[in-house]
Formats: sequence, C-alpha cells, structure tokens
Amino acid sequence: MAPAWSIRVVGGRVGAHPSPIHGDDATRRTTLIYWILKHFVVGPPIRAIFRPWIEGRQHVPEQGAAILASNHLSFSDSIFLPLMVHRRITFPAKMEYFTGTGVKGWLTKLFFTSTGQIPIDRSGGSASMAALEQGLEVLRRGELFGIYPEGTRSPDGKLYRGKTGMARMALEADVPIIPCAMIDTDKAQPTGQRIPNVVQVGVRIGRPMHFPEHAGRSEDHAILRQITDEVMAELQRLSGQEYVDEYAATVKERLTARARAGVEQARVGIEHAAERAREGLEHAGERAKEGLGQAKGDLADATGRARENLAERRARRHPDTELAPPQD
Repeated sequence: MAPAWSIRVVGGRVGAHPSPIHGDDATRRTTLIYWILKHFVVGPPIRAIFRPWIEGRQHVPEQGAAILASNHLSFSDSIFLPLMVHRRITFPAKMEYFTGTGVKGWLTKLFFTSTGQIPIDRSGGSASMAALEQGLEVLRRGELFGIYPEGTRSPDGKLYRGKTGMARMALEADVPIIPCAMIDTDKAQPTGQRIPNVVQVGVRIGRPMHFPEHAGRSEDHAILRQITDEVMAELQRLSGQEYVDEYAATVKERLTARARAGVEQARVGIEHAAERAREGLEHAGERAKEGLGQAKGDLADATGRARENLAERRARRHPDTELAPPQD
C-alpha cells in the first residue's frame, strides 16, 4: 500500500511529505485534517498570540511509538502540546465531547472526530480497559499517544497522584514514557473560562523513561504503582508544581460536596430568613391593626370631647336663650 501524505514542517518550510501511517480513507482524511488544523488553521494564530515555548523537544523520537504523559492544568493542554511537537499525538478525549447536542455539540464532535481523537468513558471498570486497548492500538501502529495520568484537570494547579493505566500500557506495548510538563496553561485558560487570557505558555519535556526490566509484569499492581510514581515525580520536577499524594478526582468530589453543602446551608439560611421575615410582617400587621383600632378609639373619644366642648362654648355664649313654649 502506498504511504499516506501528510503536511509537515521540515527545515522551517511547510510542505507535503510521505507519512508512515497507513489506513483506510477515513484514517487518511483525519490525518490530513489534523495537519491542516495544526499548520494552517489553529496553529498560526495560537503561536502569534500566546508565543508558546518548548524545552526538550529532542526527547521526542522522530519515529516509533511512545507515551507522552502530561500534567493537566487546562483544556488548552491538548492544543499546546500537539502544536509544539512535530509528530502527531493522539489523545483520549472524554465521551462528553462526542455526545453533545445542539450546534456547539455538533461542532465539538466534528472537531474531535476529524482530528482522530479517541472517546473515553471515564466511568471505570471495563470502560477504562476498553480505552486502554484503544490506546494500545495507537502504540502498535508506531504512533505517539498522549495521556494525562492524573485522569482529570487539576482543581487548584497542584500535581496529583497518577493512575496506573499509563504504566500498564507502557509495559504491554514495551514503549517509553516521555514526561511532558505544561507551564502556565491554567493562567491562559482557567477551568470554566471560555475566552483565554493572553499569557505566554510553555512545554518542558523530560528524557524518555523506559522500563524493560519490568517487561511482562503489566498485571503487577506494585510495579505499576512504582512506575507511575516515578513518572509523576519527574513531572513534578519539570513543572515545579506542588505534589499531592491523592487522586485529583477525589479532591474534586470533596470540593463539589463541600460546595453543595454550602449551597444547601445557604438555602436553609434563606428559608429561615424568609420565615423570620414572614413572621415579622405578620407581627407588624397585627400591631398595625391594633394601632389602627386604638387610633380609631382615640379619634372617637377626641370627636366626642370636641362636640362636648363645642356645646359648652355655645351654652356660655347664649346663657338666657330658652326655647319658647308652644302656642295654644
């Protein structure tokens, strides 16, 4: 089969070059779209605005499979890392990006599908194993596979405990893990912020970490944990982040539960305040009614006294005035 053609930068020039990737028409199409987006549509404006820098690019092999393990600070990590590495990187993307509704959902699905990203179900169990198998397929084709060992974006900029799926893939495929530290992408696009800030970001790539001495031990959890911790330690060194030996997902769940408790507490407080306000209004209404009744009584008394006073004054002004007796 003839090799596919892709767009690559060689010697500072963009051109079409033969690619070692083979596949059906769909694979070739997504490969072409990937390079067009990278070098003509998305890449140029991002480079011009954010001026991203990279250290250690030489640690990414020119050919052959490898796992690029990155810290995860922002959604934009999946844009800046592929942009700064010459070879194509396939990332797993959460299933929600492929199942959205409306125009936004359709455009998101089109983007991730067109660039050949892999939908991943993060519910765990068999779904996670299926995602790992898809990643292994990418590695068996001799390509680069990008993964975030933390499993989710950092909730506060710290580096959290890695999951062992990365190590399992590395042992099963017998490929190196290349640590990649994203720098300041959380400042450029904080979680939940749609419009990014213009902040220079960077990528710092460490030396490949290969573990041939553990070949065939992909089911040994102690070995998987050891490898994962070594990679996370290197990521911490490269990124300078504070390390927390706890899963980021657990921290997020705790923060979410705390936020929900705060919202519930606020709701209860509002209800109590509203109840007190209603009681206050009722008491005020009752006091107003009592005051109105008292005012009416006082007005009646004052009116009676005024009439008596008026009659007295009239009597004093005309003391001899008597009614004439009736005529026979």
